[in-house]
Amino acid sequence: MTEAINPFVKTRGDHSVETSEDYVEAIMRLAGFDRDVDCDTAPGVRTVDIAKVFGVAQPTATKVLNRLEKEGLVCVHRRRSVHLTIEGLELARACLERHNLVLNFLIRIGVSNKQAELDTEGVEHHLSEETLAAIRKLMTSLPVK
Repeated sequence: MTEAINPFVKTRGDHSVETSEDYVEAIMRLAGFDRDVDCDTAPGVRTVDIAKVFGVAQPTATKVLNRLEKEGLVCVHRRRSVHLTIEGLELARACLERHNLVLNFLIRIGVSNKQAELDTEGVEHHLSEETLAAIRKLMTSLPVK
């Protein structure tokens, strides 16, 4: 079924990458870095800490991390830590940039900080590049609050 016939196709596709994006962004934040890394020297994050961020059981987080490792986004060192790969860090940075753009846009149009943060988590994975570009352009003309 094509997107023109079924508008929900894009949303389902977005959901398929949403977890990956959330996990790499959370790992980057937990590790507290924004520099180039390699798998052996990057700051590591414990699986239990990742599970706490998402409010899931540790085996659930481990299952997602194993998938992310197969996708080349993380290195999992069993019983030690998880590290982002260069590809994972690039994805995490892009996700964080998109997150901050949407968050700041919502705040600038008058949404409270708390609600803007909640709404951003709900929509950030579903906006097209066209919409993000329009938001970037509009942000240059909005007053800073």
